[in-house]
Amino acid sequence: MMMAALAVQDRRFKMGKFKRHLIAKNEPVNPMTLADLDTQNQYILCWCNRCSHSADIDPTPLINRLGPLFPVPELGGRMRCTSCQSHDVTTCPSWSHETGQIALHG
Repeated sequence: MMMAALAVQDRRFKMGKFKRHLIAKNEPVNPMTLADLDTQNQYILCWCNRCSHSADIDPTPLINRLGPLFPVPELGGRMRCTSCQSHDVTTCPSWSHETGQIALHG
């Protein structure tokens, strides 16, 4: 039983390291910050990669907690899905989507 728990923990560590590497490799040099979103009156789109639950959140409370220069892409590592409790969350600016649903991941 102990070996199974260690194997799961090892996979989580490797996935986290892999995800951080991909983010560092693929994100722009100057990612959007919480202050950028606040000045543009934009929200943050949080997307769960496990269950596809999504939510738009206001950056103002996060600015008070994390500071105005905190990068938006790094928020995902601190978020938890309210639907499935997963920590596999992606964050990005929530661009205006008044025309309806943007995309459905399959």
